[in-house]
Amino acid sequence: MAELTEKPTILIVDDEPVNIRVLVDLLKDAYQLRIATNGEIALAIARSDEPPDLILLDVVMPGIDGFEVCRRLKADNRTARIPVIFITGNSDEQDEIHAFRAGAVDYVTKPFRPVIVKARVQTHAELKHCRDILERQSYSDSLTGIANRRHFEDNLPRMWNFACREQTPMACIMIDIDDFKKYNDLYGHQAGDACIKRVASVLNALVRRRVDLLTRYGGEEFCCLLPNADLACARQFAERFRQAVLELGITHEGSSTGAVVSISQGIAVLAAASHTLTPDLLIKNADMALYEAKRTGRNCFRQREMAGETASAQHPQTGS
Repeated sequence: MAELTEKPTILIVDDEPVNIRVLVDLLKDAYQLRIATNGEIALAIARSDEPPDLILLDVVMPGIDGFEVCRRLKADNRTARIPVIFITGNSDEQDEIHAFRAGAVDYVTKPFRPVIVKARVQTHAELKHCRDILERQSYSDSLTGIANRRHFEDNLPRMWNFACREQTPMACIMIDIDDFKKYNDLYGHQAGDACIKRVASVLNALVRRRVDLLTRYGGEEFCCLLPNADLACARQFAERFRQAVLELGITHEGSSTGAVVSISQGIAVLAAASHTLTPDLLIKNADMALYEAKRTGRNCFRQREMAGETASAQHPQTGS
């Protein structure tokens, strides 16, 4: 088994104080514990910026029951990978089948034996830890450490489908380092790699919401997906990105925009995601807007509506 370097967080979901106390006493030494007494609180904690590594879930609770909580967790891109173990007094075989169909990884009936619960929790916590390591390795760009193109392509459909279900807006920003070929020609490829790493780092520092995704899209190009972000929000991100890269002050004597490295950006925003459109159309519009930004001066951003209309441009000379 993989060794855990820090205590995993377990969310205990049960409306009975006695059951909560038993599980807390059993697990408190090896895990960080959080408590929810109903399904609504459990979902809010799971979707927070500090989600649990594992959920112990009762079936019978006030409000939505455990089966529905599990289904909602597995249907949400933000929480789908959190393992769920049902710990319940329901010993009926059909309930157990129902639990696994809802997405649970294990099913423990009460009264339970403490040694069995501890062993199963440890097994699933360690499996989650191993999956997280493998996912980080396979989804991380080796040069910059941010998400790679594979991560982007695997997550885009899930993010899009969630936005469609919730009828929320979605924005995409395509980002390109200006005159990067000239930079490599002037300073060499090692300096070029160092430039990409510094730009990636400063962009990543500005992407603070857990639902947002910044990716190295290829070469000197990046892509930022912003779920539940309207045009005003996307423009604020783009301007912060532009200013932050300029403030790095990376000398670029071959730049067509000034004395330091800059970026061009293309924004595409859909007011409310729809199954009648495709996520590829969002990316295509952002890419077209990026081309327009590069064609009309660089160190700026352009924006496009999903309907195809090009909105007004933003450029440092014209203000924000």
